[in-house]
Amino acid sequence: MTYRSKVAVVYLLGFFLDLINMFIASVAFPAMAHAFNTTPSALAWVSNGYIAGLTLVIPFSSVLTRRIGSKRVILLSLFLFSAASAAAGLSATLEGLIAWRVLQGVGGGLLIPVGQALTWQQFKPHERARLSSAVMLVALLAPACSPAVGGALVQAFSWRWIFFATLPVAIVTFVLACAWLKTEAPPVKTARLLNLALLANPLMRFSMLIYLCVPGIFIGVNVTGMYYLQSEAGMTPSATGMLMLPWSVASFIAITATGRYFNRIGPRPLVVIGCLLQATGILLLINVSSATLLPVVAFTLMGAGGSLCSSTAQSGAFLTTRREDMPDASALWNLNRQLSFFAGALLLAQALSTLQACLAPLAAWHGMFICAAAMTLLPVLYVFRLNNAQVLTQLHQEKP
Repeated sequence: MTYRSKVAVVYLLGFFLDLINMFIASVAFPAMAHAFNTTPSALAWVSNGYIAGLTLVIPFSSVLTRRIGSKRVILLSLFLFSAASAAAGLSATLEGLIAWRVLQGVGGGLLIPVGQALTWQQFKPHERARLSSAVMLVALLAPACSPAVGGALVQAFSWRWIFFATLPVAIVTFVLACAWLKTEAPPVKTARLLNLALLANPLMRFSMLIYLCVPGIFIGVNVTGMYYLQSEAGMTPSATGMLMLPWSVASFIAITATGRYFNRIGPRPLVVIGCLLQATGILLLINVSSATLLPVVAFTLMGAGGSLCSSTAQSGAFLTTRREDMPDASALWNLNRQLSFFAGALLLAQALSTLQACLAPLAAWHGMFICAAAMTLLPVLYVFRLNNAQVLTQLHQEKP
């Protein structure tokens, strides 16, 4: 195996760990609520704490890399992640669980940008499309299998095993990083932490808005919705976890369609269709029950719509970014990605808490889903300000 393949494997395993822990906890919320005698809005911080740790540490990842080198940062991140995973599974209080989830997120937040930068440096620009396909495959596999596996673990053992189950993968990744990655001298030159001037790029701004309103809101719907589907619709933990399977199939189809049609029709129609599909899927959750196929249909629509939007955003974000600005643009992109996930979960948990104070329980859930659908549609208002013809012209100019 070549060195660049080894680097890519370490990064993809770390990316897989990150995504698993973003999705796996929500299926255990009812069990956690029983164990800690707490509310859904309080339990949302089990996910929000992880995402907060991821988000807050990203700007410091480049500083640490310059000081101690990429390999040491990756090993440090995997050590923190593994230790915090074990401690989270042993937590005796909700506050302790949230604290360990924050530290777990810090480990993941160091790994992802550093691993991504190290991996992308090993591949030439024309080779990165295949690498991106591998990343997208991991992005489909983790949400597909983690809730289903998590639900089975909760039913067979307890909610604590959703944290213990990630330890073997984390330990294997740590061992491979020790054996495979080269210890390189940290770069001498300093660099800016964040180059905010890159936000003047309209495609970058629009792509970031899409992530805030579509994948970010889906994370919020998933975090709160898994509790709703079990407590209000009578679904089992394993059944709610299995809903990510049709989501992943629909996502795969949407990503394939984006790759085929983005260069032909540009971002506008893909974003409009994607937002409408996800909003429709969210609204279908209002009338779900365990006796119907509506949950499957809802998650299928959210998978198709969300992935049409996110893959379109990924395809267009760096289209007009200069090569020398790519490291700074990548840092901003990863920071926005994590912020979108954190903001989506936080906004919907807060909306639910506010609505529960003034409405009946079921009406509060319905109101939260309506708010989520409305936020999903916000990029549609902006996309018509984007010059779709100019984007298509730029795409044709980039062809050899």
